[in-house]
Amino acid sequence: MFILACSQLLMIIFHAASGYNYTTNYITVPVDHFSYTNNDTFELKYLINDKYWDVNKGPIFFYTGNEGRIEDFCDNTGFMWEISREFEALVVFAEHRYYGESMPYGTNSFDDKEKLGYLTSQQAMADFVDLIKYLRDDSLSVGKRPNPVFAFGGSYGGMLAAWFRIKYPATVEGAIASSAPIWQFTGMTPCNDFYKVTSSVYRNASAECGLTISASWKAIDKVTESDSGKTWLTDNWKLCTPLKDSDDVARLKYWATDVYVALAMVNYPYEANFLAPLPANPIKEVCKSMTNHTEDDETLLMSVFHGLSVYFNYTGSTKCLNLSSAFSDDMMNGWDYQACTEMIMPLCTNGGEDDIFEAYPWDFKSYSEYCENRYDVKPTTDDVEKQYGGKNLKAASNIIFSNGLLDPWSSGGVLKSLSSSIKALLIPDGAHHLDLRASHPNDTSSVIHARKTIKHWITKWIFDYRYRK
Repeated sequence: MFILACSQLLMIIFHAASGYNYTTNYITVPVDHFSYTNNDTFELKYLINDKYWDVNKGPIFFYTGNEGRIEDFCDNTGFMWEISREFEALVVFAEHRYYGESMPYGTNSFDDKEKLGYLTSQQAMADFVDLIKYLRDDSLSVGKRPNPVFAFGGSYGGMLAAWFRIKYPATVEGAIASSAPIWQFTGMTPCNDFYKVTSSVYRNASAECGLTISASWKAIDKVTESDSGKTWLTDNWKLCTPLKDSDDVARLKYWATDVYVALAMVNYPYEANFLAPLPANPIKEVCKSMTNHTEDDETLLMSVFHGLSVYFNYTGSTKCLNLSSAFSDDMMNGWDYQACTEMIMPLCTNGGEDDIFEAYPWDFKSYSEYCENRYDVKPTTDDVEKQYGGKNLKAASNIIFSNGLLDPWSSGGVLKSLSSSIKALLIPDGAHHLDLRASHPNDTSSVIHARKTIKHWITKWIFDYRYRK
């Protein structure tokens, strides 16, 4: 399923080495925080560094873990580390249940819906509340006011950071929600906006680049109509597994679509190492070969192959193109399940003038059938709105929603300030949670300004907290 495959792209796997120092700890938390029928517990992992912490007045910087190993997010959230000294903060990265090592039922955690049913954002945030209470209790003296907590998160972690502040304002004093598509849900954002943003990044890099990608889908179909054409594409695109039928061709196109989205998400102004090593401004590199959409099909497809090679073979060490998933099993199982329950984000493409992709409508019926067949769950479309208020955030406060406008997920982000304390921070030339990454000599002025603005608001929130009556 095209749309289901693309829903996995909220996940980003990080491989960069950081050099950040932390202690790995575990806390025992309930499997079920909200009923009295299950007394099972499990060990939740968290990473902690108190090198610069002023235990008497320093804040707690708390990263709300995403859909993956917490070390990966820790290593790639350099902004938190950089400002911890300035604010004399305790740095904590909490792992999300059902990811990394934090498995409520160990290797059996994904066995059935009875066990998987405890994989929800609500349960995860309740884990975080327990951890914060434990950390605060450990530092409190009699009569002392707790240290203020500020939630940080990017992507799904940014959604959690915002919702954490909304649901638990007595626990979290403020939230930095970077690239958090909290409005990428039914009735909140048109389903084709995501791919409109993606398309604009390529079109702005080069008009010919966008036109070449648009033309490539029909070219793939035409070339692969015959067995000899499938063999030609297999050989010239250096596929690890030969194209044998229409399903294989569809899988190739799904893969290419995912790559175009992933490149837009990580279109950073410096070299980075994520799913694969990438150059600075990778989309510019991709588009260098896509210069004439009117070429014959085979010539056009070779130009597309050279562009896509920036993603899967920038170092030149990859022998063949593997179309299988790059995500680990727990990420696939965990996020795929969440995408069938709470996190149903309608995505569609229209093709033509709207975007550079083939037209794929949002089909909730077939999506539901997939989820029911795989997990025996019946999806609904309004769970997030009921839980967290949807677009009605007037009662919330102290949240910064930062979005890079090169990031496809900005389509579902909060792009306008909603009140004096619900602030939208736009980074016109920024990709996916660029502001949370470590500073770099190639950083643009807009992301430098964004980080200064975030520090300003944290300073204000700390002042308000300390002197609030």
